[in-house]
Amino acid sequence: CLDEEGKVHEFGSNWRTEDCNDCSCSRGGIGCCTGYMTPVDYDEEKCESIFNKETCSYKVVEKDDHSKECPVHSWVG
Repeated sequence: CLDEEGKVHEFGSNWRTEDCNDCSCSRGGIGCCTGYMTPVDYDEEKCESIFNKETCSYKVVEKDDHSKECPVHSWVG
């Protein structure tokens, strides 16, 4: 399989892209999906979500104080 960056991957292989997508190669082609969960049910007026590209994860914190995490009731991904 040839990915978007022009790299060749063997059939049956798996990898994670720089954009935190988990991909796999089969004889049918390449399949990719997000390798992280996205917060969707939290207090958006008081809090904000911050994506960490190194850990491929979101953290939801208070807008005025990033040291305080906010409760998240639902995640999708």
